[in-house]
Amino acid sequence: MPIRLIVTMTAAPGKGAELARAMAPRLAEVRQEPGCQQYDLFQDTERPDTLVLLEQWVDQATLDAHSERNRARGPSASADLRGGPSKMERFTFEP
Repeated sequence: MPIRLIVTMTAAPGKGAELARAMAPRLAEVRQEPGCQQYDLFQDTERPDTLVLLEQWVDQATLDAHSERNRARGPSASADLRGGPSKMERFTFEP
């Protein structure tokens, strides 16, 4: 069953565009992972320090593999541009 994640993050004040640019290499890398159907970052047009990452994975196993790779990668270069913790929401759906 496909898994959809919606991750909302806040950049440090005035750093939304810089955070989005800093995340670009990781986005490109993750999109190549097996089971990744979507991994796209969006910047809020009214609150530019708010970004939303939309992820979609084929199933829980591929998401688990992605999570394990993230632990091995360690924090991204963009971590110091964030203004606080992210909020993650998880959804499943029948295609």
